[in-house]
Amino acid sequence: MSLELTAPAPEEPAVADDGAWLECIECGEQFAPFDDVRYTCDHCDGLLEVRYASPPTWDDFDGRGVWRYNAALPFEAGVSLPEGATPLHTVPRLESDIGVETLRIKHEGMNPTGSFKDRGMTVGVRVAKELGVGRLACASTGNTSAALAAYGARGGMETLVLLPAGKVAAGKIAQAALHDARILEVDGNFDSCLDIVQNLAARGEVYLLNSLNPFRLEGQKTIGLEILEEFHEDYGTYPDRIVLPVGNAGNTSALYKAFRELVQSGALDAEDVPKLTGVQAEGAAPMVEAIENGWDETRRWDEVETIATAIRIGNPVNAPKALPGIRETGGTAVAVSDEEITEAQRDLAAEGVGVEPASAASVAGLRKLREDGTIDEDERVVCLTTGHLLKDPDAAFEAGNEPEPVPNDTDAVLEHLAE
Repeated sequence: MSLELTAPAPEEPAVADDGAWLECIECGEQFAPFDDVRYTCDHCDGLLEVRYASPPTWDDFDGRGVWRYNAALPFEAGVSLPEGATPLHTVPRLESDIGVETLRIKHEGMNPTGSFKDRGMTVGVRVAKELGVGRLACASTGNTSAALAAYGARGGMETLVLLPAGKVAAGKIAQAALHDARILEVDGNFDSCLDIVQNLAARGEVYLLNSLNPFRLEGQKTIGLEILEEFHEDYGTYPDRIVLPVGNAGNTSALYKAFRELVQSGALDAEDVPKLTGVQAEGAAPMVEAIENGWDETRRWDEVETIATAIRIGNPVNAPKALPGIRETGGTAVAVSDEEITEAQRDLAAEGVGVEPASAASVAGLRKLREDGTIDEDERVVCLTTGHLLKDPDAAFEAGNEPEPVPNDTDAVLEHLAE
């Protein structure tokens, strides 16, 4: 199987371009990477991955941010703002409260548009330019639209975003609007929006930049490379586990791909690969359902609802890549309630780390798995937080303290504080 952790490095086929090509994860069919617009396999409609004849080692990386890792990417540079090099926060009180040996927070909300999606767009928009396409498009719960709009604007390209009406946080719509994207609000959920965008792409009307696009995930795999490098620099070892929110399962797929390539090059031992652990909201948990039932695929949830708008997705398109990633690394998946997500958002804020609700799902999942004994107290854990606090200011306001009205008088203020 092409997605096994210890699969050997592939041999370069004739269709490769500068050592890179596309390969179907289902039937193994191979395609040239830039001769045509292609999202899935021509023969079986399976998902595609970008493959490399020479997977990178640590010595191949130089510089800062996403493009530090260009030896692991299809190009030397992309359409950049720039992105990457996000902090790996310490959270000592939360670490002690949850009860693990080490807890670090990889805060992807510190990217230019406030989410991890910038990493995928710097590569994806560069590929769009290589292919010579005109109009970029995505379906989005918010963060993808903000990133695509910004990077499309940077690249001087027309951008179209489809959003589920009434289901996207205001901060995210504002970003897409200001970056001059054309915004279409669809009377349906995210999965309905994605169906439409895929149909538009199939008709040649747009270039799709959702995570179904294999080049998007190439940029996102640099999250995993950064985590390993930063953690190793601080501790001389790698984390035992990475806990991350799951919506379309792109990050789970991307991190697993990064680790597979490091194993192929000999830069990382298979036993040092962190356990990938996915967290979903209870109201949108098809990946958790598949893991708990031992299924090889997810079953679409037509009705999904959660405060964590960024992961309010019922049909994760990258599940065929993500499920093997969780299983091959010895990880698991867990669902958490909206109340647990909000509590985790407050816990992170108490350490000075401001994230949107979907981001806090990773910490909520860690706490739940620690309490039920799935995660041991001696584990070294990194939680991925995917979007900034200001992505969803309404949720932040609801989770935070209420303002306290006071008179316009210093003594009255002191009296109020004393009460």
